[in-house]
Amino acid sequence: MTQPDPTDLSQEGLDALVAAAEQAFAAAGTLAELKAARLAHVDVKSPLAGANRAIGSLPGPERAAAGARIGAAKAAAASALAARTEVLEAERDARILVEEAVDVTVPVGRRPLGARHPLELISERVADVFVAMGWEVAEGPEVEAEWLNFDALNIGPDHPARQMQDTFFVEPPDSHLVLRTHTSPVQARTMLHREPPIYVVCPGKTFRTDDLDATHTPVFHQVEALAVDKGITMAHLKGTLDAFVRALFGPDMRTRLRPSYFPFTEPSAEIDCSCFACNGRAALGECRVCGGSGWIELGGSGMVNRKVLTACGIDPDVYTGFAFGLGIERTLMLRHGVGTMYDMIDGDVRFSSQFGLEL
Repeated sequence: MTQPDPTDLSQEGLDALVAAAEQAFAAAGTLAELKAARLAHVDVKSPLAGANRAIGSLPGPERAAAGARIGAAKAAAASALAARTEVLEAERDARILVEEAVDVTVPVGRRPLGARHPLELISERVADVFVAMGWEVAEGPEVEAEWLNFDALNIGPDHPARQMQDTFFVEPPDSHLVLRTHTSPVQARTMLHREPPIYVVCPGKTFRTDDLDATHTPVFHQVEALAVDKGITMAHLKGTLDAFVRALFGPDMRTRLRPSYFPFTEPSAEIDCSCFACNGRAALGECRVCGGSGWIELGGSGMVNRKVLTACGIDPDVYTGFAFGLGIERTLMLRHGVGTMYDMIDGDVRFSSQFGLEL
């Protein structure tokens, strides 16, 4: 096919340029091919652009008529290009709908996302409460020296907790190592290695030879707090407990102390908090959480025993301190109505997922 002459500005010559452009546009099967045809026929280096530049070589009286013919030719080519572009884009969109279609009814083997365990979350929440009050978080080993787990805490050789039916001992027997039965050894380690004032909270995993049932497990979690400083009294213990319980359970919560006995504190007291379910208004036996008593037992507390301070290298005539602790599993069961210990240890992600990222 003879190529049109871009310098031929007659109507016939311009019609030939338009026809060549329309033919190239019609032959393009894809948008990429159409782009190449556009560059060849209507771009700045195309024959139509060359014809437009050739107007300058014409005598003055002929330029207006030639400009009108070239304008009409360019409009015709542009119209043909737009029409072909619309067709090819429609074909592309239809093809994409077919090629990239997703059958939402097809079963998939999507693995569910995991979730952080609520025991870990609530342990961090408790630690955050104390950190906000200026305390520090202390940690220690789970395999602990028998002396730190018992003797340093005024738990004598004849105490029932030191029997094989209550404590996991690490072989050989003369290693004097145990799986810690509480997180109190972390407090003893802290007092041995640091000078008062001491304000630490000790979360961690503990072990006892309990059978697994709805309310007991051989592996459980505790959080204990220790304050040792000059002039510490039971009033400081009560104020700290009030602040802690309000931060964990709500601003209207109250605490009370009931006399008790623990080898490592003297005097000692059980910690109760007001029932967050009925607020003490339920009749006896009606509230599922507190049984209608209006109070919920949280844990144990007291002033650090003078013998414990002495064993850990602290002068009890200069410094006093308080300590308290609570079980995380029990706190979770009370705070969120978890009915059985099995829910916490079965590993079902659906149990953990319902708590989200925060408790």
